[in-house]
Amino acid sequence: MPLPSAGMHRHRAVPAPPFLPGVAPPRSERAVRAEEFEELAGLVRDATVTDVLAVGGRGTWIDRGTGLEPTDPVLGERRVRELGAALVARGGRHVDESTPMADVRHDDGIRVHVVLAPVAVTGTALSIRLPRPGHPTLAALERSGTFDRVPRRVVERAVAERRNVLVSGATGSGKTTLLAAMLAAVPHDERIVTVEDVAELRIDHPHVVALEARQANAEGSGAIDLARLLRESLRMRPDRVVVGECRGAEVRELVSALNTGHEGGAGTVHANGLPDVPARLEALGSLAGLDPPSLARQAVSAFDLVLHVERRRGVRRLAGVGTPVLGTDGRLGMRPVDGWR
Repeated sequence: MPLPSAGMHRHRAVPAPPFLPGVAPPRSERAVRAEEFEELAGLVRDATVTDVLAVGGRGTWIDRGTGLEPTDPVLGERRVRELGAALVARGGRHVDESTPMADVRHDDGIRVHVVLAPVAVTGTALSIRLPRPGHPTLAALERSGTFDRVPRRVVERAVAERRNVLVSGATGSGKTTLLAAMLAAVPHDERIVTVEDVAELRIDHPHVVALEARQANAEGSGAIDLARLLRESLRMRPDRVVVGECRGAEVRELVSALNTGHEGGAGTVHANGLPDVPARLEALGSLAGLDPPSLARQAVSAFDLVLHVERRRGVRRLAGVGTPVLGTDGRLGMRPVDGWR
């Protein structure tokens, strides 16, 4: 669906929702250095806003969890480009004609992504993803309706029994939020090591070691990918190993780690539904040189449960639970689990 045109009615004042999904208690403003975002500071400071999107010369939009709303200010192409470059620089990287795309994390957990024109055909695109104030908890998720379909006790039992869990869902469906809430329920005498491309997990737990990948510098050296970090994490005496998102060859290291006695591990993966998870894992496995039968055997042994989350009409829900199974053709399948009803 195309973005609303810049000339449409603009957001002025929308009452905050009665609660913030996944977080309690709600707050009206973020405690961040919003002044760094200059013209967009007011939008970034608003605790009900989850995303701020600006396209040079076209408009600015926000998402409060119920869809995009056009808003002010509308920034010209030159200004979006300048602001995007400044925000990326504060995150330790740079964008220019030779490196027109960048994704960075600020210290307060805000994620900034920039694509410069003409790679972004309609104008430089600045995307700011904003974490909810506070740390997600299973209790807060329950209040927001996450467990209306699948009971909270299913997730709590998986954590208590040290099940290896894969959380699946589309972009913005709440995969990271659910995973962070699960990890907050881990006993405090256990060590959690997280591995992420861009660190987004915000876990209310006293012993978390967070590792973040690093892209190559301007000379093309110094890159540290997820696969390397995952191997390093296994040398750090982890009780639980977590990969924020499997999007490439690191799936091989993850299934290998979870097959060597590391219980209670977890990861996330993009998928449209439970039935689509096997195909997605096969695609990732192929990037690591694993054929479908090899991937299937390792995945069945590695993952005890797959938790699929979805976002409908602004509400994020745990929509289904499945167990990876080995099909008669030797390929990976998924068996839905609904025994809690």
